Amino acid sequence: MSATQRTEVHAGVGQNRLIRYLDISGLALTLITVVAAVIWAFPLYWLVITTFKPEFEVVRPYIELWPEHFTFEAYLHIIANTKIVTWYINSIITSVAITVGVVAMGAGCGYAISQLRFPGRTLLWWLILASFMVPVQALIVNHFVIMSGVKLVNTLLGIILPQLIVPVVVIVYKQFFDSVPRDFREAAVIDGANEFQLLFRIYLPMNWGVTTALAIITFIGAWNAFLWPFLVTTTEAVMPVSVGITQVQDAFGIYYARLLAGAVMTGLPVAVVYLIFQRRVTQAIMLTAGVKG
Repeated sequence: MSATQRTEVHAGVGQNRLIRYLDISGLALTLITVVAAVIWAFPLYWLVITTFKPEFEVVRPYIELWPEHFTFEAYLHIIANTKIVTWYINSIITSVAITVGVVAMGAGCGYAISQLRFPGRTLLWWLILASFMVPVQALIVNHFVIMSGVKLVNTLLGIILPQLIVPVVVIVYKQFFDSVPRDFREAAVIDGANEFQLLFRIYLPMNWGVTTALAIITFIGAWNAFLWPFLVTTTEAVMPVSVGITQVQDAFGIYYARLLAGAVMTGLPVAVVYLIFQRRVTQAIMLTAGVKG
């Protein structure tokens, strides 16, 4: 066997070893991923399956992976004996209003800072960046004092107004408006377009994907919001579903199946929204993560 042939044989053996190593590594990573997914998904599965059990099965001292007596009693109780329809309507109103307000103000503010030149522009931009670093929870007391002072406690407007403060939306819009070539703006200005026409006919249409992604993730965040709506509402008539579901209780004790059924009904709409708009939600998460990074 010549030296060239021996070299080719050794190269082939090394390549086969590498392929086997990669196959083993891929199999190991796949198994780890599957185990991690099962560990993550099991509590969710347990939550859902518990809602279909009668209460005497829920409180048994041993684990049952499937109901012995399958029932919808918990869901029927939530629908028939709570104000869940009212809570859903409140959540829809507040979430849609917050989404529209946040996106509209974010687009307008981002455009102004990106494209207009006015006194205090740099200071305003730094204030927005600074406010992005302040956790919303640190402002809860101030928000409550202000809402109480203007008599908006226990109102839908009181739920909506403080949640319109989302600096990350302004930052994302500003970054994307900065990337739009100036030639488009100059051509439109020559044709007589004003600033509103520039925003709504040129800049926003170029960024509809960003707008859609931000709107979806804002809606999901507004729907899932709990702390502020919980503090500002004390009457069931104005509670969103995330807060109203805490009122699912009984005078004779805690019924876990009913509580968990309420949790499922609270999260179901946003789960459906996520499944339908999964790509847009992922895009929005990447956009906001890029800003934070």
